[in-house]
Amino acid sequence: MDCKFSRRTCLRALAAGGVGILASQGAWADDVQRARVTDLRVISWKPPLYHGWPTLARRRNGELLLTFSGGRESHVCPFGRLELMRSQDNGLTWGWPQVIYDSPIDDRDAGLVETTRGSLLLTNFTSLYYAKGYEAARKIAAGQPGAWDAVKIAEWQAAHERLSAEDRRREEGTWMWRSTDGGVTWSSRYAVPCNSPHGPIALKDGRVLYAGIGLWSKDRTVGVWESNDDGVSWTLLSPFTPRKGDSLENYHELHAVELDSGKLIVHIRNHNAANAQETLQTESTDGGKSWSEPHPIGVWGLPSHLLRLRDGRLLMSYGYRRRPFGIQVRTSRDEGTTWSAPIVLTDDGTSSDLGYPSTVECDDGTLVTVWYEVLKGSDLAQLRQARWKLQETISQ
Repeated sequence: MDCKFSRRTCLRALAAGGVGILASQGAWADDVQRARVTDLRVISWKPPLYHGWPTLARRRNGELLLTFSGGRESHVCPFGRLELMRSQDNGLTWGWPQVIYDSPIDDRDAGLVETTRGSLLLTNFTSLYYAKGYEAARKIAAGQPGAWDAVKIAEWQAAHERLSAEDRRREEGTWMWRSTDGGVTWSSRYAVPCNSPHGPIALKDGRVLYAGIGLWSKDRTVGVWESNDDGVSWTLLSPFTPRKGDSLENYHELHAVELDSGKLIVHIRNHNAANAQETLQTESTDGGKSWSEPHPIGVWGLPSHLLRLRDGRLLMSYGYRRRPFGIQVRTSRDEGTTWSAPIVLTDDGTSSDLGYPSTVECDDGTLVTVWYEVLKGSDLAQLRQARWKLQETISQ
């Protein structure tokens, strides 16, 4: 790895903290929402590595599980692998990461859910996108602008050429792992028809619903798939119809939530010209068989992770990738019809290379949010965590 600073330098750069109260004027008249952040810190174990695209999940027994793409050298590289960490104390401490899988190409994203039967489902996708940068770098002569040093070239070449070109292409896919013993052991990797950063969700009726995109399919289907056998097999339940004027090619990185009423909501990362880089929303009231036309909700930021709070409100967490860079959340108390003004968890980011937050709620009402972020003093992203509480709305 071409690391131009010491571990001590990395650790100094990763020092993070701070507590406070962050408030915003709500979308509801005369209301203010408050969040008290009690703990803000980096939770990565290996600062000289790049960590990305985490998903945080809380099991019914209270254990927190965090999965992510670790072992990386950069945002795009051939070294990504699927890793998992555990916390038994609501994120106060984290155990050493376990490598679940390390494919011969880039393992990206990491989704996680506990099903109603208690099984764990891990998801990711594999990519050869890094090869474009590698091939371009090989053509730049040593000493010229943009040239890599000989060690980096040799490492990337060794990683890339573990397989033939044909075998590398076969490695691209969207994948799942399943555990029925709390993650002590895992199934072999098996292909699933779609992907989204935070993976599928468990429904009250026992089904597992996966809102996502068929990344490597010829028609790049965008929609929802369902499993009736605890994540073993999947069938397309409903493809999405794009909003008038939109292209499905510009819909990315979905996530779903089930409301107490049974209504389903999916958020979509949008890169169409209308509402570019905003979150679009679509709803279903028939168990996912049909969906409303995707529509804007007035939120610039992406991608969104959805959580139903114990009091019935919805919480969306998302990255804010323009100045001031950071992590924001919003709530809805009317089943997603309207969303509050943003509540800023952090606004001290150094670049747009951050985000993909996910949030869980602990028994005492503490909310734990984890995301990835490139911090000052390093170009290697780390996992950052906030523990906070959402205060009741109050009249002015």
